[in-house]
Parts: sequence; structure tokens; C-alpha cells
Amino acid sequence: MSLVETAPPPAEPAENLSEDASRRDQDLDRRGPLRPTALEPSRRRFSGRLVTRIIQITDIVLLGLGAFLTQQSFKDINPSIGTLFVGLIAAPSLLSLMGAYTFSRREGLFRRLLVTVAAMVASTGAIVLGQLIAPNHNALQPILLVWAAYTYAPLVVLHGFWWWLIRHWRMSGRLTPNLIVVGATSAAMRLIDSLLQSREANVLGLFDDRANRSPTSIRGVPVLGGLKDLIGHRILPYADRLVISVPSMAQKRVRELVAQLRVLPNEIVLLLDKEDEDGGHRSQSWIADVPLVHISGPPGNDVRALFKRIQDLTLGLIVLALTWPIMAMTIMAIRLEGPGPIFFRQRRYGFNNEEILVWKFRSMRAETVDQTAQRQVLSGDSRVTRVGQFIRKTSIDELPQIFNVLAGQMSLVGPRPHAIGMLTGDIESARLVAEYAHRHQIKPGMTGWAAVNGSRGPIDTPDLVKRRVALDIAYIERQSFWLDLWIMLSTVPILLGDTKTVR
Repeated sequence: MSLVETAPPPAEPAENLSEDASRRDQDLDRRGPLRPTALEPSRRRFSGRLVTRIIQITDIVLLGLGAFLTQQSFKDINPSIGTLFVGLIAAPSLLSLMGAYTFSRREGLFRRLLVTVAAMVASTGAIVLGQLIAPNHNALQPILLVWAAYTYAPLVVLHGFWWWLIRHWRMSGRLTPNLIVVGATSAAMRLIDSLLQSREANVLGLFDDRANRSPTSIRGVPVLGGLKDLIGHRILPYADRLVISVPSMAQKRVRELVAQLRVLPNEIVLLLDKEDEDGGHRSQSWIADVPLVHISGPPGNDVRALFKRIQDLTLGLIVLALTWPIMAMTIMAIRLEGPGPIFFRQRRYGFNNEEILVWKFRSMRAETVDQTAQRQVLSGDSRVTRVGQFIRKTSIDELPQIFNVLAGQMSLVGPRPHAIGMLTGDIESARLVAEYAHRHQIKPGMTGWAAVNGSRGPIDTPDLVKRRVALDIAYIERQSFWLDLWIMLSTVPILLGDTKTVR
């Protein structure tokens, strides 16, 4: 028997099979000139600013190692060696000034290597000037030769590798930011024209709140529908930002657009008119020389996301090493209890409303498995097996989600992922709270702030849904490494001490 739940996916609601829905699905194939060849969800793509910082830090470490090794080779003339640190300080600055960290799309490998060599030669000139006025300057030539051997070749090879890697990431759609433009306006045309020249960002498509009078495309970028088509569109998990291109002077229209788009987890920015570019906006940023101002949603924090990913990988491997015996015994218990798959997989919401398959140990009888959580588990539920009762009570059934964490779909700490289409009573839970999708501004977690504050188990009333969402948003606003650590340390004793909550 298969270890994985193989039940067919649930039938779609009738309204999703309408002509309009079919047209929206076909829109995914209308790529346009600014759509990447491969669509990668936001969680799998990299920030250009973060990659640049990593390259700069790598260069500094490599140059420092080269200076140290050179100094170790000439211990007997330390007064002269001290000037090597002039080169160590000058080289990163010269690399930056000469454009070694821009990585333009049109830059060839030869130019990349030439810029790197030129910056290193210029930094060596600083060493020469410092060395000529220092004692033992007769030892300059051998010192420079050793310095060059330890820094030039490794740095040139490294920058050649970065050039290739960034080129590969761009071609695979993992580096360039993805935009959705709201408003088929002249400002949108100006943004698209700039991006066609610079290729600094992708435009996945256009949506217009006045779709009945909008063109079918702008510069080949397709208009995929109206504002209602955008809400819940399958392309949203691939978008980093929603760019409102409606003139900022049309304040009423902008406010209406923002009010409707706030329900989405994506960052929302306003494309400024030319007369507003020098308006002194505190949150102003730029793409392809076009100014944007942050309106709503979470502006990306690349450093925090990187450290959270490192935390997930490091602690996730430790959790896996500690819990694999428990998981092995659970597999045996489920298999001995009766026929059926060991694991249960369910489609749930991930980061940016991405649909992910979340793993659990099966706790229900195979024939009663509920893929869409149409009926939440309550006390004494006859669908739950004897083994299932124990592993749900102790939350052992959630342990396979450690593989979702290691795969990057989830975090150790975050809002708990809910099943797509989950019902609270007869109403879809996501429709009960306007801010429901804000839970998806970060990756879902195996545990979270809500779980350690009593919001666990089924959310079968509107009040429980509202409390869960409020706790999740509170966590998103105050998340930190130390808060995550406290939540993880609190989870086991709190869950084991809770004998009342149905899980």
C-alpha cells in the first residue's frame, strides 16, 4: 500500500467552472515580454539587495584572509606588512565605485573580470604608496607578488562564478522581482517602457478597475482582467509587489483600490507621478528609475528572512534528529492498526497565499479522510482512530511537517497553515475576517504565537477565527529570533499540559 494519501482532489465548486474562471486560467499563458520563462513562488526567489550584500561580505572575508596569509609569509618584516591593510580597506570601496556589484543584465563575463582586476590593481596602488614611505620598502616586490597570488586569482574566479550564478538565477526567474500593475494608465506605460530597457523587474500582468474601458495590453504586457479578477487570482503567489499606477491626484480612486487590495498579503506600492517624485516620501523606493511609495502590506526584510531560514534549517535538522525514533514508532503503530496510507497530505495556504502540500500522520480512518476540512474534528469524532486520538492529543501527527520546513515551504514558528476551503459552520473561514490573508505575509509554522496562547484545535465559530487571526497578526508585527525561541521552548510543555483542547 502507498504511504501517501492518494485520494483524488476534491471537485471544484460550480462557480469555479464558469467561462470567466476558464478565461482567467488561460491568462496564465499570456506571458508578454516581461513575464519570466519560469514562474517561481516568492519564497523561492532571492532579493538582489541581499545577494549584493552577501557578495560584498564574501569579498571582504577573502581579502582579509589574503592579507593574513601574506603577513604570515613575511613575519620578519612586519612594519612593511602593515600597509597591506590599506589595500584591504581600499579594495571593497574601489570594487563598489567601479561597478563590480551592479551585475547588469547586459554585462559580459569579460567585462566583469576586467572590472574586478582593475579594482584590485587600483587597490594595490594604495599599498604601493603606503609601502614606499614605510621601512623595508625594498621588500615591496615579493610582498605584492604574494598578495596578488592570495587575492587576485581567487577574487577573479569568485566574481566569474557570481556572474554565472546571477545570470542563471535571472534566467530561472529566481532573482528579478515580480510585479503586478493595477491600472492600465500612462504611468503604467512609463513603468513598462523603463523595465523593457533595464529588465530590473518582471511584470506578470496588468489589472484594471475599469476593465470595460481598458486596452487588452500595454507594450505587449496583457491586461488580465478587472480588480475582482485579481482577488484570488492564481498568479498572486508569484508576485512580490502590487503596483498601483493610478495617478496619485485621483485620491478617491486610489483609496478605493487600496481598500479592496488590503485583504491580500502582498506588499502594495503606489507609482508616483513625475510631479510627485521629489515629494519627500519617507517610504520612497525605485525600480528602473521610477519612484514608488509603500502603501500597505509588509515591505520585505531580506536580512530577517535570511536569518529565519538559517534558524529553520539549523534547528529543523536538530528536531529531525531528536524526533525520528518517535516518527518511526508512529509509522509502525499506524501500519499495525489497519490498512490505509501512513501519511496524509492536504493543500493549505502558505506564504503569499501559495498552495502547498502539508504532511501529517494519518489520524482518521482512510475512508473518512477530509481533504478540504469541510467538517472540523470535534470531541469524540468517530472518524479518528485509536492511534489517531493519541497522536493528535500529543501533536505527534504534526511531526512530518518538519520536512515542509526543511523544504522551505514552512517555518518552525509562524501562523498555523489552514486547509484551503476550510469551513467554520457553513461559511469559508477566510471570509469571516477581512485581514485573514494577512496571516500569509510570512511562512506558516509548525507552532506559533496563537498555539502557545490557547488558540489551538478547531476554529468552529466566527469568534475563534477572529481570535486566531488577531494572534497571528500580532506575531507577524513583533516577530524576532528571541520570540521564536521562546515559542519553541514553550510549545511542548503547553501542548502536553492542555487536556481540554480538541486536536
